[in-house]
Amino acid sequence: MEAPRLIVMKIGSSTLVDADGRLDHGYIDSLCTQIAALRERGIHVITVSSGAAAAGREVLGFETRPTDIPTLQACAATGQARLIESYERALAAHGLPCAQVLLTRRDVVDREGYLNARNTFERLLELGVVPIVNENDTVSVAEFTFGDNDMLGAIVSALVTADLYVILSDVDGLYTADPMADPSAELIRRVDHIDEGVFRIAGSPSTTFGTGGMFSKVSAARMMMAAGIPTFICQGRAEGILLECAEATARGTLFKHSGSNPHGNPRKLAGRLDPARGHHGDEGRVQGRRRRERRLLRRPAHRPRHRRLRCRGPRALQGPQARCHRALHGRRRGHPGHPPR
Repeated sequence: MEAPRLIVMKIGSSTLVDADGRLDHGYIDSLCTQIAALRERGIHVITVSSGAAAAGREVLGFETRPTDIPTLQACAATGQARLIESYERALAAHGLPCAQVLLTRRDVVDREGYLNARNTFERLLELGVVPIVNENDTVSVAEFTFGDNDMLGAIVSALVTADLYVILSDVDGLYTADPMADPSAELIRRVDHIDEGVFRIAGSPSTTFGTGGMFSKVSAARMMMAAGIPTFICQGRAEGILLECAEATARGTLFKHSGSNPHGNPRKLAGRLDPARGHHGDEGRVQGRRRRERRLLRRPAHRPRHRRLRCRGPRALQGPQARCHRALHGRRRGHPGHPPR
């Protein structure tokens, strides 16, 4: 594999915190030292960092992970300030500025949002800034329900056309079985194709501080293989791991498609993602339902706003047209949908 020029690095919550569940500032310092070393080699790094909710739990005094979404969002909003402050301090020690970039999947599905995000990333890299990306948890709850930012990192990788997507995890990579339960499990060093068998091996575990598990990482790797971008899953706490990833000497699992790049458009890849399932859903079925809903609720352009449509006899409205008419004008006078005279 050729030396990468642009790396997107994703760090999970369980990797960022120490044994007491607190944000590990020493580990962040180590990562930023490696980022500075790569910059000296002409390699740019975009960091997709989880850990805001875990940092917020420490600030707000929660001993366990909250179960309701509003409290999780409050933790993430509170902890995001402490998280970005830690990165800013560590990078400043090497003379590197950082930028906070908060995204949601909707931001890149929309073409205008996609172009704005891409242009911002390109300009930040040109200015020598290290982007620190996280999900905007105030308006999006995808991280709380799936992925721990694994898929967000994949979307960012496709957005900037990265040369390598690195997922720093609390495990060495994908094993033939659960290494905690099966001592004979072996590390899979390379995956050329992801099918249902690979997902069965990955399972769907989660951690106390994160929500990802290997299933979400494999889902993100499949998206990257469709975009033609190699993905490497490795132990994030290993010494000098980011430098080894850039040199292709790290221990872990490499997901790399052996063929061509069939679906490289990041907007389409993001739009096809079903966060609840963790992989691409049936886009045609979803889009067809949305078109039917729009036709049902669309107000006919040729009819005045408050004019009632009167149809009698065999030409009376039926089916979707009748439902649309009732939705716009109500069933009878006095009905909330009945237009005033």
